[in-house]
Amino acid sequence: MKTIDELITEGVDGKRVFVRADLNVPLADGLITDDGRIRAVLPTVRALAEAGAKVIVASHLGRPKGAPDPAFSLLQPAERLAELLGAPIAFAQDTVGPAAHDAVKGLEPGQVAVIENLRFNAGETSKDDTERGEFADQLAALADVYVGDGFGAVHRKHASVYDLPARLPHYAGYLIATEVGVLKKLTEDVKRPYVVALGGSKVSDKLAVIDELLGKADRLLIGGGMAFTFLKAKGYEIGTSLVQDDQLSAVKEYVERAEKNGVELVVPVDVVTAAQFPDLKTKAPSHPTTVAADAIPADGMGLDIGPETGALYASKLADAATVFWNGPMGVFEHPDYAEGTKAVAQALLDSPAFTVVGGGDSAAAVRTLGFDETAFGHISTGGGASLEYLEGKTLPGLAALED
Repeated sequence: MKTIDELITEGVDGKRVFVRADLNVPLADGLITDDGRIRAVLPTVRALAEAGAKVIVASHLGRPKGAPDPAFSLLQPAERLAELLGAPIAFAQDTVGPAAHDAVKGLEPGQVAVIENLRFNAGETSKDDTERGEFADQLAALADVYVGDGFGAVHRKHASVYDLPARLPHYAGYLIATEVGVLKKLTEDVKRPYVVALGGSKVSDKLAVIDELLGKADRLLIGGGMAFTFLKAKGYEIGTSLVQDDQLSAVKEYVERAEKNGVELVVPVDVVTAAQFPDLKTKAPSHPTTVAADAIPADGMGLDIGPETGALYASKLADAATVFWNGPMGVFEHPDYAEGTKAVAQALLDSPAFTVVGGGDSAAAVRTLGFDETAFGHISTGGGASLEYLEGKTLPGLAALED
């Protein structure tokens, strides 16, 4: 896999360089709530601009249905990128139409343009190779060189991720090179003890990675909404908590395998409950109650791990040499249910281990809860991509960057 440093050494002055970034930032009421993914691509964009390239930044945002939708416009991320770069950016209101071509034609060496949301064109996400290829051809007409730097999308077989690199000389940007280097530390010659903390809402989202980690990790700490499927599998009453009944047999099998393989699989010993899901907009008090994990009332909804569990998980992380954390421990967006996630984040900071926060909601939690992101070993920009890499899958966007 060639890197951006090799590209700059070869020379990019005056060349049109297409940067497939990941500007898929969270928005609330039209405002960016976490600009981490925009900041992550800055080193690549800045290096190319300083080397004299005409930089074309492209990304998806949300899940528009293959047609323009103002709710998913990249205008705000483009404006934020311009603020962070400290330089004006041209914004094209289409992806491969007249506006995009005019924006690129207007670039001088060292300038940057952002084209509109790639998913406004059905060809970007099409499962039909021909349709995707046709869109990739149109994108290729905008550029001379391709740089892949949207790690959060490399697990997708999309036109700008998989098909476009085959049509242009291609290189990995700084973000992708960093992400791959970090993930190799979690899969090749791992320093032990290796502890994995998994949270989030659904067990089904993590089944494949749990299956893989049962042969590699020393400890698995389970939290978030997915913990209640584990607790139900143990025969506990879970009240109105989130549960995936169709995954109970798989969870029971994983518990048995963990014991057989000598993997310590740890579930909550206490949980924070409420009568209903809290209001995340107003953050109004929701009258939480902490109960033992085997004493959840029939009308109680589990929304966070309890303080005893937080302390237990911290103790399980204290002697780790390598830690991977993916998924919050509770509904961290509400202050009544943020303590479990805070406890795990603080334990990672207190640990001498190489710590990796696996993107998505975990990365958002770190920033939302006020932790210093530079204090962690690495905060990934791609939760789904990180998980699939750990599952041992071939990621289309990485495969496309190989020579």
